[in-house]
Amino acid sequence: MSDFANHLREQRANAWEQAKALLDTAAAENRDLTAEEEQSYQRINADIDALAERAARIDEDEQRARDLDETLGRIAARQSAPVTDAFGAFVRGETRSFEAQPEARDLTKGSATAGGNTVPTSFYNSMWEHLIETAAIAGVATVFNTAGGENFEVPVTTTHSTGALITEGSTLTESDPAFAKRTLGAYKYAYSFQVSSELLNDAGVDLTGYFARQAGNALGNAAGADFATGNGSSKPSGVVQTSTLGVTGATSVAGKASADNLIDLYYSVISPYRNSDKCVWLFRDSTAAYIRKLQDNSGGAGVGNYLWTPGLAGAPDTILGKPVVIEPNIAAAATSAKSIVFGDMSAYFVRIAGGVRFERSDEFAFQNDLVTFRAIMRADGVLGDQTGAVKHFVGGAS
Repeated sequence: MSDFANHLREQRANAWEQAKALLDTAAAENRDLTAEEEQSYQRINADIDALAERAARIDEDEQRARDLDETLGRIAARQSAPVTDAFGAFVRGETRSFEAQPEARDLTKGSATAGGNTVPTSFYNSMWEHLIETAAIAGVATVFNTAGGENFEVPVTTTHSTGALITEGSTLTESDPAFAKRTLGAYKYAYSFQVSSELLNDAGVDLTGYFARQAGNALGNAAGADFATGNGSSKPSGVVQTSTLGVTGATSVAGKASADNLIDLYYSVISPYRNSDKCVWLFRDSTAAYIRKLQDNSGGAGVGNYLWTPGLAGAPDTILGKPVVIEPNIAAAATSAKSIVFGDMSAYFVRIAGGVRFERSDEFAFQNDLVTFRAIMRADGVLGDQTGAVKHFVGGAS
């Protein structure tokens, strides 16, 4: 991790202390922020987010450089062509199609163990990184890669066995677990785009990176929205739709959660799921903006420890010790809106069927001297354990 990235995180920590000082002053005087203080608070929050993004980009650039060095070493050792050679032949028109297949099962980005298990740099890996940047849930879910698109069934338990105190010589009480199956299909996400022949022939352009960003953003945005909020009707069942109610907010507060609501939501998830390293908070940026102000009232009403803790040294921000994942597709705080989700996201299953298929046509836009490409991905998602692994907060009715 670079010294500059650490410097940015130190600046972020200092900015957070400035924000807390504004809130603490207003709380001590038993008042809301003045208009000027609110403006300063919003500016500091924007700085906090910007510093976090810059530090994360530096870390990712350094990781990509290390991955590239590792890949080049592997290529030299085994004297074989990387996947980007096949992709390059495809772009040059030497082959008519290119199928990007995953190189490893561990597709989680940014987890504590991902650094040592990073797959070699390739078109597929770059595309997947862009995809999970836009589909945040895919970065914390359990991901299955399958060769085909036939229905894929995952068994889950719905009721566990229970033990009982039995007196000597008495008949043992039978308690069988109950099972269910979650079925994952393969809904198609696709798009096409056109590239000028000049761009394809320009050797100075990073075509692999360009196409990876295009594919990752386009497919990730489309699938990510359904992984978050899909209703399961001819599309994936999103994590919000299949989560269970944890806490309902108070009325007359525009659907926003209080500090007590977040604490109650935290404890509404039972400890085996709550203690999982994949247990996270999911909400959008606008929700994060007001949650940062919440205190646990340990020093009296509106006074106490902040629930939000900024991450340092590359660690994610946390609430009550659990990581925060910003998911833009989750609803904003409003009456009757499911605006906050908390739980073990490894219980959410994402299925990718057959990798990502790329095809090109030199004839479709021949008159305009454009080459047409299309990208196709088949995927599905469903919450495997729907007995309480993931809970949501819903704003109180008006």
